Amino acid sequence: MELNTIQPAAGAKHAKRRVGRGIGSGLGKTAGRGHKGQKSRAGGYHKVGFEGGQMPLQRRLPKRGFKSAKLQFNAEITLADLNGLQATEVDLLVLKQAGLVSQLAKRVKVVRTGEVSRAVTLKGIAATAGARQAIEAAGGTLA
Repeated sequence: MELNTIQPAAGAKHAKRRVGRGIGSGLGKTAGRGHKGQKSRAGGYHKVGFEGGQMPLQRRLPKRGFKSAKLQFNAEITLADLNGLQATEVDLLVLKQAGLVSQLAKRVKVVRTGEVSRAVTLKGIAATAGARQAIEAAGGTLA
């Protein structure tokens, strides 16, 4: 292969549609825009969701729900995740370095999913009531 023989794949290139170039082109006269109306005119169009003046669907439906922007700073880990860590003292930095929580996380809570089979000390990390029982039963503590 030489640089002067490189060419695009078959069918990758095609001629741009040239509208309004006479009756023989098949796209002359109205240039594929139909007759009259806003969409046939230069610069004439409407915003997305516009329904001709009728109340648009997104305004007819009720508003529902709310998602706090603060949720991105909260994180959850499971007992199984804790069990997989090598560290005996677990804090926010250890979890971030292990990749178990996001770098943005400020608060972490342990939930009771899975099992913990060794003593783990949690520092600055919250836990649900069930997770707390499981950690203490395995000989761990929450500081």
